[in-house]
Amino acid sequence: MNIEVIKEFVMQNWLVIVVALIILFFVLNVVKTVLKWAIAIIIIAALLIYSGISIDQIKQTVSEVQTSTMDTLKKEATNMMVKEASKATYTKGQDGQFTITSPNVEIKGTAGSNKVNVTFRGISLGEWNLDNETIRTFVDQAKGNITAPAS
Repeated sequence: MNIEVIKEFVMQNWLVIVVALIILFFVLNVVKTVLKWAIAIIIIAALLIYSGISIDQIKQTVSEVQTSTMDTLKKEATNMMVKEASKATYTKGQDGQFTITSPNVEIKGTAGSNKVNVTFRGISLGEWNLDNETIRTFVDQAKGNITAPAS
């Protein structure tokens, strides 16, 4: 979405937008049922359709934001692994499972597997490959801080 297009649309259709917002606030304040949310969604959808923004553009923008956010979180998690490797604790579980915990990062995996599940500050970042040098170093350093098996 181009900001200039949105600015131009707002400048050309400011009266329609103001009327839609007045109706929207009136509906939200007066109508006290589920109907008000249906009307609000219809008004917002009508404005979006009228503005020329398609659902595909909205989906694409949401997808781009999601991808960017996940990339940023993965980069932050990797940086945190480097910083917190000395604080990480390696816990062996049953059946070859292990958990590595540091203040901000948690890694769960199975011995012999090339994949681990990474959680950063409570947010799952999915399955990562152990071929990553940073993860391999984090795991190796955490193994030096091994604790008793989990029960």
